Amino acid sequence: MSGILYGLGVGPGDPELLTLKALRLIRENPVIAVPGNDIKASVAYQIVKGAYPKLDEKELIPVAMPMTKDRELLEKSHEEAADRVEECLQKGQNVVFLTLGDPTVYSTGIYIYKRLKKMGYQGEIFSGIPSFCAAAARLEISLVENRQELHVLPVSYGIEEKLKLPGTKVLMKTGKKMEKVKAVLKEEGQQAKMVMNCGMDGEKIYKCTEEIPEDAGYFSIVIAKEKEK
Repeated sequence: MSGILYGLGVGPGDPELLTLKALRLIRENPVIAVPGNDIKASVAYQIVKGAYPKLDEKELIPVAMPMTKDRELLEKSHEEAADRVEECLQKGQNVVFLTLGDPTVYSTGIYIYKRLKKMGYQGEIFSGIPSFCAAAARLEISLVENRQELHVLPVSYGIEEKLKLPGTKVLMKTGKKMEKVKAVLKEEGQQAKMVMNCGMDGEKIYKCTEEIPEDAGYFSIVIAKEKEK
């Protein structure tokens, strides 16, 4: 009998935000798939290790997740990752696949999960706290109230028209485009706040657009709202 694949969200960075269910699944299952080539350098690994010191006693398998838009390279990496996980599933071993935040929000792990499900393997997905919810909490603001809309937007795929949407905009994957993001925010008259490295070492909070550095790191969440009237 084949093993079961668990797509598991580990939250945004603080080990104390790991859910009880996530911790139980990690304790009870023999194989943990960790995103990245270097297991010990993986943020997902570090989060779980902080909550479960015995993590290294498990069979840990690295799963390469290249940061690229090259479709051919992505397809190849997803195929190789699925093959690596499948080896364990075929042995009857359950595999817990760690993902930052929530597995259903811009998670590379979801591609592996869908591929293996299509191949006929059993699987379940378990939520983690999304990074933008944790960021809003750290900023002590609400994401939406009353009839406001919420838009979660990947900045790496264009942003100008999207910032014209009503309600609250969560800007993810800002990366190297922060200078452009700030310019568009100013042009559109949007108020913005940002949390960098939410729940991790080096966490920084910025309460206005002007404070946000243009060299913000990869783990940066911008929350933009229309100016209050």
